[in-house]
Amino acid sequence: MRRPLVAGNWKMHGTRASVAELIEGLCQQALPADVDVAVFPSSLHIAQVVEGLSGKAVGVGAQDCAAQVEQGALTGELAVSQLVDGGCELVLVGHSERRLILGESDEVIVRKFAAVQAAGLTPVLCVGETREQREANATLGVVGGQLAAVIDALGVEALENAVVAYEPVWAIGTGLTATPEQAQEVHAVIRTQVAQLDADVANGLRILYGGSVKAASAAELFGMRDIDGGLVGGASLNADEFGAICRAAGN
Repeated sequence: MRRPLVAGNWKMHGTRASVAELIEGLCQQALPADVDVAVFPSSLHIAQVVEGLSGKAVGVGAQDCAAQVEQGALTGELAVSQLVDGGCELVLVGHSERRLILGESDEVIVRKFAAVQAAGLTPVLCVGETREQREANATLGVVGGQLAAVIDALGVEALENAVVAYEPVWAIGTGLTATPEQAQEVHAVIRTQVAQLDADVANGLRILYGGSVKAASAAELFGMRDIDGGLVGGASLNADEFGAICRAAGN
């Protein structure tokens, strides 16, 4: 049985004051014992969040990392060893905003994925299609190709210690949400793609849904067979809303 995971991606939001308020709200939430919970603050606030959530069953992750493993002369980047030292447990890799806005290629994403695992952290590999790709019936090809880039380079066994997050780009920050059936279709294809190479890896792989997840829609989404939780965006900035989403995963 796969243990659900609900992760909050705070993106480029937060000040020390607002983050302190959000931490306080999270600490007051009754989070289900059978669900893993994590948050991904901006790099500036990682230390504050790690300290503020100490003793609370909430993991802390980074939104990105450098593609090179070792520390060195790379201005503005964060090495995975620095993230380990800072208390991170997970790292987002290949988020659509980094693919589409910042131009990260599959090659760079694979290197980041490998760097994260080499440091003993868990990569959360984000995959997903744009609205144009969905309307062109290219969703499964796009998502399958993004996943295959990692598998072909690192082997299917690399997914044993990883999480995949399916994020339809057209549903991120738009208020639109894929129907549970639409999301389940893609999640099932992802799991089948992995199962064709290793059934055990596929059965254990947690696949999250990301794309305007709200408390009102969470229970139905998480009720789908191959949806193992959510990568939550804007709703994770509200402690009560995020807590409700976590509880929906426990139900």
